[in-house]
Amino acid sequence: MSSPSIPHFLAGGRRTCAGRALDPLTSPVDGRPLGTVQAADSALLDTTVADARKAFLSWKAVPVKERVQPLFRFKQLAEQHCQELSALIAAESGKTAAEAEAGLRKGLEVVEYAAAFPQLILGELLEVSTGVDCYSRRFPLGVCAGITPFNFPAMVPLWMIPLAIAAGNTFVHKPSEQVPLTPLRLGELLSEAGLPDGVYNVLQGDRGTVEAILDHPGIAAAAFVGSTPVARAVYARGIAAGKRVLALGGAKNHLVAMPDADPVMTAKNVVSSAFGCAGQRCMAASTLLVVGDCQHVVDAIVAETKKIRPGIDMGALINARARARVAGYLDRAAQRGLALLVDGRDVTVPGREGGNYLGPSIIDGARPGDEVACDEIFGPTLTILRVASLDEAIAIENASPYGNAASIYTQDGATAAFFEQRANAGMIGINIGVPVPREPFAFGGWNDSRFGTGDITGRDGIAFWTKTRKVTRKWSVSASKNWMS
Repeated sequence: MSSPSIPHFLAGGRRTCAGRALDPLTSPVDGRPLGTVQAADSALLDTTVADARKAFLSWKAVPVKERVQPLFRFKQLAEQHCQELSALIAAESGKTAAEAEAGLRKGLEVVEYAAAFPQLILGELLEVSTGVDCYSRRFPLGVCAGITPFNFPAMVPLWMIPLAIAAGNTFVHKPSEQVPLTPLRLGELLSEAGLPDGVYNVLQGDRGTVEAILDHPGIAAAAFVGSTPVARAVYARGIAAGKRVLALGGAKNHLVAMPDADPVMTAKNVVSSAFGCAGQRCMAASTLLVVGDCQHVVDAIVAETKKIRPGIDMGALINARARARVAGYLDRAAQRGLALLVDGRDVTVPGREGGNYLGPSIIDGARPGDEVACDEIFGPTLTILRVASLDEAIAIENASPYGNAASIYTQDGATAAFFEQRANAGMIGINIGVPVPREPFAFGGWNDSRFGTGDITGRDGIAFWTKTRKVTRKWSVSASKNWMS
């Protein structure tokens, strides 16, 4: 039996269009079929951009206080449909239900922030000399695009969509071909909330679709979230085509545990950071640098890790290839003589034998140059490096080409401040292993974790999706004429 075709979302509704069929999708949770993506071809992209351009001409003319009204209603609808959306996210991404809901609610924070757009884009006004003043106003860019990853089917798109459309742009969304279903439901709820047809569009596809979007002259800007090699390529291709591009890449986040760290709090926090979302997030703890005598902290982390029940407390990896890749790192670590304090390679989940499960794994005895200490494994693994001093830990963290997040566990404020000033990352945690900022503080890393200028949410997100006009004016009023007349 053929797999059902997964549609696009165009002109306010689901649209099935002929296209190149990709591999049939199965749920990471249990292997059940989800459907087959038909990749958008160049003709469909042209039509979508033309329709989005037509919608832009009317949407940009809507006063900003009216443009945000659909966002208010969308947030309410998404909350009403929270369980439905969470189940959909879990089915196609492999997350647990709790993780799916948490990601959705984090995305809705940005919706709430964008709904305040009338207050967020107040211009500046200054009298620069007698009778002369300057002021500024923000304007939309046109048709914009978002290219989003598999690991957060709702949250990452909601980092982009609300700010872009509140600014007056129209939007073409190319989700990962591995999670094509959630954006369709988001589109339906946006339409139900009153968003005009053509303002938000979903084009399904793969790498070829991404490249066509980046090359298309009718698209003014593109944002991307994914791995660092792809982010670098997306950024280079987009700017070569004259676009504004912000591309967020991967990471190898370092946590530092000091001897005075609270072992209970640290263990729970490190385990949540390393193994939440099965380690498939760019903010996951990947490497733990233990300073000095921290065996009691390591023992607590191992004990906490052994409590995790795959399929209940931790979800599946996105597909069989990802599972095999992560397991390969563990195989090679064991072959090299590194200790697997917890080994999750032989996990099965009863009733879900078709799922892509690995248990959490902790690797001990690694050196800074080992692949498990350097590569973004993107799975439920934690690598421990033992160091003699905080200076040594900071040197290892600073040597990483990435720069998303770094965290320290300590009860000493001076130690935390020393680390915060010297760590080479855009987001720092103090006794917090996933230091994702809350709005209006923006999400974004440094170094090879970001290509382009600024962050993707907060005020930087507003700046990315808009352009600024500066006006200088002077009025000469006749003395014989009443200004009020």
